[in-house]
Amino acid sequence: MSAGPRVSLPVAVVMARKTVTGKGWQVPSWRVVGVVAGAELAVQQARGTPIREDGTEEHFLWGGLNLELFRDAAASYWANLTGRQPSLFVLCSEDDQGRLVPKSVTADQDEASSGVEVNDRVFSAPIPPEVYQHLEAFVIAHHVPEEKRKRKRTDWSAHEES
Repeated sequence: MSAGPRVSLPVAVVMARKTVTGKGWQVPSWRVVGVVAGAELAVQQARGTPIREDGTEEHFLWGGLNLELFRDAAASYWANLTGRQPSLFVLCSEDDQGRLVPKSVTADQDEASSGVEVNDRVFSAPIPPEVYQHLEAFVIAHHVPEEKRKRKRTDWSAHEES
């Protein structure tokens, strides 16, 4: 993004992993359980901290991430907020141990699409209420809707060749 961030919100991602088995094979299946926000998450250096296991699924907390809001993406945030399911998007890549690691969290649908193009795994998660409030205030302050322009019709009769 070209314009610097106006807002940076500390967030963490809760990821779940379960093993899917078939005839002679096992693969991990990942999903995002949710995104949580709070200042105490900014200092959390632990990455992939196990927080729950119930026998079928393990949950991990990935802290130390920030949701960066940029002025020039305000239109994308607005489209996200006014869409059918407002979401945050978690862009992940695989580490050396085969775990999916969240690299970034965004509210920008265009950035999420770009992540898919570079082979990131992209998950969506509901926007936590405290993040929604910041995102909504940011959009109100920075989104300037484009003025709809009516196309003028060309008067072809004036250009007729005789």
